[in-house]
Order: sequence, then C-alpha cells, then structure tokens
Amino acid sequence: MVATTERVLDPAQAIYDYVLPARQPWSKVITKGQVLRIVDLEGNQAVDTLIYNAHDPSERYSAPDTVVRQGNIFITTGTQLISNLGNVLMTVIADTCGRHDTLGGACSMESNSVRYGLHKKHLHACVENFLLELSKYGLHKRDLVSNINFFMNVPVTADGRLEIVDGISAPGKYVDLRAEMDVMVLISNCPQINNPCNAYNPTPIRLLVWDAA
Repeated sequence: MVATTERVLDPAQAIYDYVLPARQPWSKVITKGQVLRIVDLEGNQAVDTLIYNAHDPSERYSAPDTVVRQGNIFITTGTQLISNLGNVLMTVIADTCGRHDTLGGACSMESNSVRYGLHKKHLHACVENFLLELSKYGLHKRDLVSNINFFMNVPVTADGRLEIVDGISAPGKYVDLRAEMDVMVLISNCPQINNPCNAYNPTPIRLLVWDAA
C-alpha cells in the first residue's frame, strides 16, 4: 500500500541542517521526541539507514520485527521501526515519497564483485561506509544488521523475487522520523552506480532535525 501525508515543519526552525554529499556516511544521536527529516534533494537517491539505541547499541533496528509488526514489507507514514527487543525506535510521521524498502540490504565490495564483476570490487559501497561510521562508536562488523533503504524501489515479483528498479522518488521528496527513545542514526548516502537504485548517479541529501514539540 502506498500512503503519503505531509506534516508542516519549518526548516527555518530546525536545530540542525546539513547537506550530506553523495557517497558519504553520516551519524548523529537523535534524542527522544526530536524529528529527523531526510530529503531526497535531486530524486531517486537511496539512503541506507541503521538505527541503534543510543545508550545500548546492542539494541538495534530489526527488519524482520518491523515487517511482522506492520504486516507489510514497505515503510511509509505510520510505520513504527522496531528493535530486536521489540521496542519502538522511531516512527515515520510524514512521507511524501510513499514507500521505502526493508529487504534490499546494503551494497558492499563483495556484492559488487559478485554481481557486477571482480573489477567492481573496489568501488565505494555502503557496508564500508557503515563500518567507517560504526568505528567512531567502538562498534564493528558484527554490529551490522539489515538496513532500511529510504527512497529505494524494491518491488517483489509475483514469483517472489526482489527487483531493484527505477525509483518512485523525486526531487524534494522527504521522510520524517520521530525518535521514540534516544537513538543513534547511521546513514550511508548510497554510492552504488551499477543498478538503478540511484538512477546510476549518486546525489546529495539534506538532513534536518527539530526539537520535540
């Protein structure tokens, strides 16, 4: 199901406003009640995202628990992002795109070489972005879990296969996430150039944070 709503948040009132360049990692603690907005500035930019309990990162986003709780494989307005302990990490309170992926995972050096050829192994990839950012918090590869792909279009075919196809996002589309506890959000602004997830052209995104109402 595709659902979109808009909530009015004035960017001029944001306490944080940053443009993340294409291909780059980012992280920030978002405290309970704050709202994080991710803006797809140029359209069709996959934004790989992980979420951890800021005080105990052994509690982290769980794709299977989120899918089961919602009864839906896609994320949109009203979706609660569930942890491996069954708690709500963040809630999607606005979404002008309408659908986001929970199943496609993150690109890596290994997957690039298997899918697209050994000569692609050393291309910039999301797993390496995540590992670089996790290292700032003393976390490692074993702390990686399945991620959310905001703005990425991964439909399931009638025979059950996943496909990565042209995006349904557009310039200026955004998603607002309200923190339901203090969380650490990690983003890889996906550098993939071998499939349509970024329209073969990674682009910047804008990140804004508002304090709790």
